[in-house]
Amino acid sequence: MRFRQKMLLVMVWLLTLSYGVGGLLLIRQNFRSSLEQVQDNCAGSYEMLLQSVQLVNFVDIQQDFSSISTVLERMNTANNLVGISLTKGGHVLYEVGEEKADYDTESEFESFLYARDTRHIYQINGIIKTNDQPLELVVLYDITPVYIARNDQVRVYHQVLIVLILIGGIAAWVTSYYITKPLYKVSSTARALASGHLESRVNSKAQDEIGQLGSDFDHMAERLEENINELKMSMEQQDRFMGSFAHELKTPMTSIIGYADLLRSQALNADETQEAANYIFSEGKRLESLSLKLLDLLMMKKQDIKFVPTDMKSMIENLTVHLKPVYKKKGIELQCRVDPAICMVEPDLFSSLITNLLDNARKALDNGGNIMIMGESVNGNYRIRVIDNGRGMPEEALKHITEAFYRVDKSRSRAQGGVGLGLNLCKEIIGLHNGTISFASREGNGTCVTVTIKEITV
Repeated sequence: MRFRQKMLLVMVWLLTLSYGVGGLLLIRQNFRSSLEQVQDNCAGSYEMLLQSVQLVNFVDIQQDFSSISTVLERMNTANNLVGISLTKGGHVLYEVGEEKADYDTESEFESFLYARDTRHIYQINGIIKTNDQPLELVVLYDITPVYIARNDQVRVYHQVLIVLILIGGIAAWVTSYYITKPLYKVSSTARALASGHLESRVNSKAQDEIGQLGSDFDHMAERLEENINELKMSMEQQDRFMGSFAHELKTPMTSIIGYADLLRSQALNADETQEAANYIFSEGKRLESLSLKLLDLLMMKKQDIKFVPTDMKSMIENLTVHLKPVYKKKGIELQCRVDPAICMVEPDLFSSLITNLLDNARKALDNGGNIMIMGESVNGNYRIRVIDNGRGMPEEALKHITEAFYRVDKSRSRAQGGVGLGLNLCKEIIGLHNGTISFASREGNGTCVTVTIKEITV
């Protein structure tokens, strides 16, 4: 059974129970009130008869009871009075209407109800004391209209109850439909997500708990879509990585095997042998560099990194001092302008980061040029910028520049000994330091790489 049907049955059952019990209690209370009122009226009427008989009996000292009978006949005017009986010592002095019910009593006043055929009779017995034997006055009242009124109320109540259940059932169905509609939306959205439609959403506008459930479900779906998209991107990157890695291995290995086979199968002169050996050596060094870069990436993700407070100005200046002579030989002027700051870093990894950024800037300069490294404090962060006036990069390349084995110009990069892992390594290093790295470049106008890391106050 569906939740909507369960909800409908519960609402109808509660409506029936509450109205049924409430209606029955109300009818019962109304009947009791009416019955008590009728009994009070009958008791009042009987009291008048009894006092009249007592008064006549007191006046009529002859006690032939003719005056009493006359008084009873005159006062027999109540609509519901159906019988009067006056007896003395078992001898009937006056009787009119229906016969009284036998009821042994020793009290001076007694009343009781009983049913006769289809009617309900209220009988009142009373004793009148005299000088001789006491008189017994019995009066019968027909109170059937009270019971008829109760039965009419019950019949009308049943009719109203049926109509109310029908109307309440329709209202309950409409209510349950609108209450459970968001749940059906959540269910259909879940099925759509399971079928692969990751863009499906509940988009609930309600502000109640079910609306909150829809919002939470949408938030979960968004996170799920993001995770799946990230997983797809990761798989695509892995595929590109494996393809690029295989390609990087294929080119030098083909050359190495070719030259080695040439040395093995043919007799070469000294110059040719030297050339082959040099080519095998250079390609072997490139493979070594590739393996070392990959090893750095793997080790960096597995080892425990210990961060220590480091003077960024001192570290960067020491790096540039050692690199300036090397760069100067290639016609590159390396300038350094950094402000002092203390940051929590792993010195060796961060030095590798700066070195890779400077090396990438060097490779962007074809015939010499300028490289500027700047460091400054900005809003609690330390910002490092490496700026060159090299050939720059197209905008499309900036989206993939940190991917493994990606090169903007593959022929130039290979000629300069690059393996396409430097910036990927930089991205991993700055990620371990909870920092950011960004690139700005235009073709022919150079490149600016910005690294931001949290600065600590001493």
